[in-house]
Amino acid sequence: MAITRIGNPALANVREPNFRNIIINGDQSIAQRSTSVSSITGTGYYTLDRFKTSMGTAGTWTQSQSTDVPTGQGFANSLKMDCTTANGSLSSGSSLAIQQGIEGQNLQYLKKGTSSAESLTLSFWVKSNKTGTYIAELFDGDNTRQASQSYTISSANTWEKKTLTYAGDTTGAFGNDNGNSLSLNFWLVAGTNFTSGTLQTSFTSNTNANRAVGQVNLADSTSNEWYITGIQLEAGSVASDFEFLPHDVNKRRCQRYYQQVVQNSYLAGARANNTSALWGIKFFTITPLRAAPTIDAGTYQYYYGDAGNGAISSSVTATSVVTDDSGVTSRADSGFTGLEDNEPVIPVANSTIGYDSEL
Repeated sequence: MAITRIGNPALANVREPNFRNIIINGDQSIAQRSTSVSSITGTGYYTLDRFKTSMGTAGTWTQSQSTDVPTGQGFANSLKMDCTTANGSLSSGSSLAIQQGIEGQNLQYLKKGTSSAESLTLSFWVKSNKTGTYIAELFDGDNTRQASQSYTISSANTWEKKTLTYAGDTTGAFGNDNGNSLSLNFWLVAGTNFTSGTLQTSFTSNTNANRAVGQVNLADSTSNEWYITGIQLEAGSVASDFEFLPHDVNKRRCQRYYQQVVQNSYLAGARANNTSALWGIKFFTITPLRAAPTIDAGTYQYYYGDAGNGAISSSVTATSVVTDDSGVTSRADSGFTGLEDNEPVIPVANSTIGYDSEL
């Protein structure tokens, strides 16, 4: 006897997310670190989760989570780059790119390095006052191979959708691990070290001179801005509609790589092991981190000494962390005075710690 599934007709066209989009936070909706950072002159993660700014000798920038988006497409946010100090005379090594790194264990279904290697299609919405040629690159870090495609911003200050397809690569498999196997790079500035060759549009061994040939210099005026949203990278040669995820799902995916914990005395406790003051406080993470994290730059203080009796004796900054699948332990090995055996160490309330496990 056949079994017929009875569903809700109202939900017939509602699809569950299947994560066909390889890019995380492609709609630019999650920004745990900040929604705006100015005076950017170097490489780092600044605002939008999972998107790294790779930069050298390319002016000064403000990066922000913008609400300027293409009309009627379902997006609420975009990533904005705003040039605040221009560089019209680039050095040979000048560069600026917005990047996302991808774990190799998430890419095995692409069958890279075999005769059945899948092609990849990239689609996104982009806007800038500066028209001309821009480069979107896929870089295979496991095998030092790359492919670049150009796209043209045709109309100033107008949202345009771009679609690019990269042929499958039959050479070099991705590592089946949590390392950075593939990077998506949106070039905005490129010196002659990256533009003096011939644009390499299919995967081959990397030659820097072929990576960003034709790229405009977005850093040549403080009037220049660049926006992007709706970034999707998927297997195959067809660009499907953008895969919108529920906000909580999108955020949890970002939190594998970076998450913030508000430290409060009720969240975790610790006791000194001995008078040499080795101690630890464990924070249970929302989702397991990709790898052992680093702590964001800053001061994260803990009361110790007579704190268990309601008095604050002193404070110290955590100096190292260890991690496992359930959480992160902040630890300090020195810097105490007057700490006795088995006295409690309690975190200062309402201070936010950022744990960074980005690629």
